[in-house]
Amino acid sequence: MNDVHVPVLAEEICYWLSPKAGGIYVDCTLGMGGTSLKILERAGNNAYLVGLDRDPEAVAYAEKNLEPYSQFVKIYHGNYSHLIEFVHQAGFEKVDGVVFDLGVSSLQFDKPERGFSFSSDGPLDMRMNQTQGPKAADLVNCLSEKELADLLFVCGEERFSRRIARAIVEARKTYALDTTQALVAVIKGAVPSAYRRGRIHCATRTFQALRIRVNQELDLLQPALQDAVSLLKEGGRLCVVAFHSLEDRLVKHLFRSLAGGDHPTITVLTKRPITADEQEIQENPRARSAKLRVVQRLPEEALS
Repeated sequence: MNDVHVPVLAEEICYWLSPKAGGIYVDCTLGMGGTSLKILERAGNNAYLVGLDRDPEAVAYAEKNLEPYSQFVKIYHGNYSHLIEFVHQAGFEKVDGVVFDLGVSSLQFDKPERGFSFSSDGPLDMRMNQTQGPKAADLVNCLSEKELADLLFVCGEERFSRRIARAIVEARKTYALDTTQALVAVIKGAVPSAYRRGRIHCATRTFQALRIRVNQELDLLQPALQDAVSLLKEGGRLCVVAFHSLEDRLVKHLFRSLAGGDHPTITVLTKRPITADEQEIQENPRARSAKLRVVQRLPEEALS
């Protein structure tokens, strides 16, 4: 694996964030530090960055990759649900920009032992922080058929959720479903043959649903985005990259809510989400589903 990961839509994030010398920025999903490195390079002199990631392995990579800027960087192993606490701990009250790059990083996805990918065999884990919480295997082997079906339908938008849930419950009577390929085999056996040959892999939505539940992604996102807006200085910007419709819909509706009504706190700068161009998609196929939305904090007089 390369030690420097090229993040999705990094150039577009830097364009909209417009980093400046002396600015204070927060990367809430630090990963290997690729986006943060570009922000610091673009800002020039004496910009400060606070980086957060729930994955201790990602933190170690980011510390290495951002070492040239170490005197201007504070990195924390933690979840963006504690965003305000970490920013204050770093010594800042308000910031000029905040970035969320949601979803699974290459560091996690490309390692079979992390259990995020259905294309290779590994333990059915999917935890972004492997020191906390239940694994995907725990959900697959313990949830009731109805709970599994509801999870796959709501968090995976899986139209064959009931058939897959029924097949999982039946299979686990014989053996524990504790590897990615064991689960993939059950899914393949449960769905119609045309679905198995479809444009996307038939396990995609099931794996998405499990990952979202394991990491509480949708539960934690909205309050974290609201915290990010509260931290912004006047004119400060929040950039959010989402990779599936559930995340993007949540971001869009929240931004619309905060920008509307009698007391708006932000203005939406991207009326339509920014997407990757064909060159970036060719270089990084995962960019295909990425959508960037950007808002800007309104002046204080507009908030009164």
